[in-house]
Amino acid sequence: MNDIRIERWAHTLVHYCLYLKPGDILAIQATPLAAPLIEAVYREALKVGAHPVPVIELEGLNEILLREGNDNQLSTISPLTLTMAEKANARLNIQSSSNPKALSTIPPDRAAIRQRAAYSIANTFRQREQAGDYRWCGTLYPTAGYAQEANMSLKEFEEFVFDVCFLNDPDPIARWQELARKQQHFVDWLVGKKQVHILGEGTDLKLSIADRIFINSDGKRNFPSGEFFTGPIENSAEGVVQFDIPATYGGRSVEGVRLVFHEGKVVEASARQGNDYLQQMLNLDEGARYLGEFAFGNNDRVTHATKQILFDEKMGGTIHMALGASYPETGGLNKSALHWDMVCDLRTAGEVWIDETLFLKNGKVLV
Repeated sequence: MNDIRIERWAHTLVHYCLYLKPGDILAIQATPLAAPLIEAVYREALKVGAHPVPVIELEGLNEILLREGNDNQLSTISPLTLTMAEKANARLNIQSSSNPKALSTIPPDRAAIRQRAAYSIANTFRQREQAGDYRWCGTLYPTAGYAQEANMSLKEFEEFVFDVCFLNDPDPIARWQELARKQQHFVDWLVGKKQVHILGEGTDLKLSIADRIFINSDGKRNFPSGEFFTGPIENSAEGVVQFDIPATYGGRSVEGVRLVFHEGKVVEASARQGNDYLQQMLNLDEGARYLGEFAFGNNDRVTHATKQILFDEKMGGTIHMALGASYPETGGLNKSALHWDMVCDLRTAGEVWIDETLFLKNGKVLV
């Protein structure tokens, strides 16, 4: 795409999301389909004085490994990935798959081996991030595969991506800073609150956020973003929740997920579609049946599901929860190789009570 908005995208990623400095090593992970954005980011990083290192991936190779590799090969991490985890000051992951369904028939037990192996690398990145030595950002470049998943033409999907990222505005960074200020109001209000009660169709769930920290996600790590999230008390979730928006994970779309919690743990689970996969992921490890995240979506530009969680979880008027790993900066303690976000749509009929205050009703924040 020869489009001024690509240049705005690259400028925002380099200066706002990753705030690169002279001498920084920037790893750029993408497939060749994202070439226009890769080139624009590369050029912008050079202007800053950083050292961009492209890590261009042929997506078919991962499928070959998952289908044909032995257990030892599946559990071995590339030396290049290890070096990146130890040396890169910043990492940009540009999702750019031609076929998001390519891995949907991989046996879940084989995918789980790969997932568990990647957990140690994720910990290295996380520790360096907490120490202030590393930052990251993830975005999604529009491809025909993603457009098909979203039931759009490629042109429609491109325009959707530009819109939800505020790239139609001459100054996207100013727009993200404005959203950050609005969300900080909610984050500040939530300080010191203890109990969350979610009510909706098929949903009646309570959980504790006592002494936990809400994070203002304002486009620096997920691009686009527009949410504020925390890690709930691990043993606090009690009740039932219904997720009617498809919960996509590992290339598989699981629909109609219903989870029952007792003392924080999923004790009953079902899905209208993809139930076997849901059960296998719940048994991935000890932490997979506990919540690692609770969040409010707050990007009003995202108005419908696309089967891409980067967008769907930001949908204004929704909440989402993630099974598995917590983000330590929230105070969350749950550990797992899984982090599976699922979106609960409260826009037409739903309420979220915080302590004794009605915080959200029918998709509108009332505070």
